[in-house]
This record gives sequence, structure tokens and C-alpha cells, in this order.
Amino acid sequence: MTARYLRGTLLLAAAPLAAATAAAALRASHLKLYVDRHRIEITAPPRPDCPHCHGDGGWRTGGAIPEMEACGCWSDRRELRIRLLPIPAWNEPPF
Repeated sequence: MTARYLRGTLLLAAAPLAAATAAAALRASHLKLYVDRHRIEITAPPRPDCPHCHGDGGWRTGGAIPEMEACGCWSDRRELRIRLLPIPAWNEPPF
């Protein structure tokens, strides 16, 4: 076997195992897990007992087109992303 084939096989075998391990570890915590074939992402959801946003993650600002202002209870916390496969490029023009 070539080294490239072996490395690809090991990567494909390790990704589901890593995702299953991360899911089992996160069941007891207050973190959110997102997994697809391009990435594994672990983020913190808004705190339900936050006195500022009351668990919504932010609030709407006034104006004709209201925007969401993020609360610091989740926007200032760290997140982890593990890239697995590259995202393919678009083959069509933007407009």
C-alpha cells in the first residue's frame, strides 16, 4: 500500500471514532456538537440563567431593520472546530 492510501484510510476511520467520543463526552456537559463530513464543531450555547439575555443569546436593537446584539454569555466563549475534508469550490459565477 502506498503511504497516501494508508493515510486517507486512517483519516476516514478516525473521524467517526472521534465524533462518537466527542458526543459521549459532551452528553454530560452544556456544550453543543455539530458534525458533518467537513468539520466537527463544539460550541457553547447561551446560558439559560443569564440575567441579560435570559437564555436567548442576545436581544434585538431598535431601528427600521432590527439586528441581533449578541450577549457575552456565549459569544465571548471559546469554540473548537476540527476540519476534516475541504469544502469544494463553487463552479458558477456569484451573480
